[in-house]
Amino acid sequence: MTNEEFTKIVEICKELKSKSNVELTNAMNDLTKTFNNTKIKIIDLTHYLDNIEDIYHKILSEYNSRIKNG
Repeated sequence: MTNEEFTKIVEICKELKSKSNVELTNAMNDLTKTFNNTKIKIIDLTHYLDNIEDIYHKILSEYNSRIKNG
């Protein structure tokens, strides 16, 4: 969703009583799509971050064992 689209939805939200059902339905659909896409991205990024952390700890463990053993 672009900033322009989001701004339009915010304006709809400010004037809910005067907006048509079509406008409300379109806004809800757009928000639902954006919410679901954002949720998927956050989940994907969380998995990616977890993998980075795991790899870092493996490398750190190897590094520490090398330092300890000289």
